[in-house]
Amino acid sequence: MIENLQFGNFVWRHIVNPTDENLEYLINNYNFHPLDIEDCRSKVQRPKIDIYDDYYFLILHFPSFDNLNRFLTTKEVKIFWGKDFIITIGNSHWVVKKYFENIKTNFDNFKEDLKSDTSDALLYKILERLMKETILLLDNVGNEVEKINLDLFNRKPETIIGKISVTRKNIILLDTMFKPQLRLFHKFESGEIKGYAEDMEEYWGNILDYYQKMWDMTEDYKELIEGLSKTYDSLQANRSNEIIRVLTLISTILLPMTFIASLYGMNVGLPLSGHPAAFWMVVGTMLLVSFGFLFYFRRKNWM
Repeated sequence: MIENLQFGNFVWRHIVNPTDENLEYLINNYNFHPLDIEDCRSKVQRPKIDIYDDYYFLILHFPSFDNLNRFLTTKEVKIFWGKDFIITIGNSHWVVKKYFENIKTNFDNFKEDLKSDTSDALLYKILERLMKETILLLDNVGNEVEKINLDLFNRKPETIIGKISVTRKNIILLDTMFKPQLRLFHKFESGEIKGYAEDMEEYWGNILDYYQKMWDMTEDYKELIEGLSKTYDSLQANRSNEIIRVLTLISTILLPMTFIASLYGMNVGLPLSGHPAAFWMVVGTMLLVSFGFLFYFRRKNWM
């Protein structure tokens, strides 16, 4: 189904889950390249901007949480952008769909908010909404990193390991998503993508500022989670070493006692084996050896 919003000199067409009939409509009514139409049929594409004489074709990636609000997933935004049209197509990011519905509900108010007679202003509004929602999402990721930092010395190891693993996975996805698009958004400010309005340079620069902020936040969170992960690994290694050290000291103390007990447990004649106080003499020897080891370990600061 193709939904339309007419803004004077240009139109916004919004298509979710396009059918062959919808794509055939685009082929018949617009001079779109066949490869762009094929890209609209598939769900996973690399982000890009194709530049043509009379339109641009954008595939952009933005993050969204899954239904459990735990793991991040990649949502594609596919946009045909011409002087007198904006066409958002495919299983678009929920922000685009929600924005379209909001405009449809408050159409008159939105028309007054546009400061351009071309589609550039609408594209800017769509990109701005996507950036703002993504920054809010990144704030949530940052909050998770901060919680891990606070719980690093308090929670059970299984809980911290789970939180670190989930957060690292999300940050890796953000990093691989944002990195290839940074160069793409630089094309707006550099003038390589000129658009159709004459006074949009500052607006495109603002979009780049948003995206640069998103990238910087991702890089900061990436460094923080790596640092926290290494710190936690060091804590766990130190705890393991401490446990092994204590067990080693206990084994060292018990070893001579075990030897003496085994020696006097043999059915052979040994010195003092017939003495009436042989038991207490053996026990005393064991205790003397044990206290000797304890004194030696403390003197060496091993315990």
